[in-house]
Amino acid sequence: MGNTNHPESAALKGGAAGSVAVNWLRRNLAAIAAVLGLCIALSITTNTFLVSTNLLSLLRQSCVNVLIAFGITCVLICGGIDLSVGSCAAASGVITVRLANAGLPLVVCILTALVFGALLGLFNGYVISHTTIPAFIVTLSTQIIVRGVGYVVTGGQPTQCTNETFNLIGTGDLFGIPTPVFVVAFVFIVLFFIMNRTGFGRHVYATGGNAEAAKYAGVNTKSVQMRVFMMSGILAALAGVVLAARLYSGQPSVGEGFERDAIAASVLGGTSFNGGVGTLGGTVIGALIIGVLNNGMNLLRINSYWQFVVRGCVILGAVYIDFLKKARTLKK
Repeated sequence: MGNTNHPESAALKGGAAGSVAVNWLRRNLAAIAAVLGLCIALSITTNTFLVSTNLLSLLRQSCVNVLIAFGITCVLICGGIDLSVGSCAAASGVITVRLANAGLPLVVCILTALVFGALLGLFNGYVISHTTIPAFIVTLSTQIIVRGVGYVVTGGQPTQCTNETFNLIGTGDLFGIPTPVFVVAFVFIVLFFIMNRTGFGRHVYATGGNAEAAKYAGVNTKSVQMRVFMMSGILAALAGVVLAARLYSGQPSVGEGFERDAIAASVLGGTSFNGGVGTLGGTVIGALIIGVLNNGMNLLRINSYWQFVVRGCVILGAVYIDFLKKARTLKK
């Protein structure tokens, strides 16, 4: 089955790296312009936006959203949605910190958290693909369950991390660049290969584009869905590990609203709510828009209640643009 829906793959088929860049820039021109426009506006209206410490902080904070948004992008391309990522990230952070404080090797601590995320994602994917319960309901339920269990186990209290090596994952720098940026870059390369150069990646786009047609073409759509939700769970868990390292603690209350920002980043980056369309590069740009917007509203000291209004309007606008694109495609 050919993969004709995602531009990154289409460009790769053309065989030229230059074509990849040109296609990517053309399709994300509006999002890139939005990021630059926000940066210019904040540079004019504030004295602190272009300060190196603020830009590095913005970059470091955006990495958590990018990691979660990568998983959300894959799920949306497959035609689903995952609302459990925030709770998964919070629980994974708590698990990692508690194991690290117990003296276990960091590799074991982090792998345990990733296994937790994989199992949660597998559960979501299994229920969604083997029942008629919508993904929205399943992942909303697991979001609440995992959050509740986290509060019960921790008593609602954060666990301070005593392992300084672990903290470097979130707060360290390498060549002046925040460590989480390297984590995001590694994940991007791996996911880019999976989504653009493997049969599984083609099946994800095919399942999201038209699940029935994909079945007739021999695609095991149930298996594809389960593996995509597993990927989302693993990436949410990794984001939780990075966040816990940055906060020096595992906190059961963090992660509320993470799914909102991740969905917004994906949709702003061109991923369709209707499935079958989306790119990881676009998601990075979308996450930068969300990061700059949040950073700018804090610098301008906009009331936190109004910040919710602005974020909601941004998501509504992005979804409306996606709706217009879909309607335009159907007319052709």
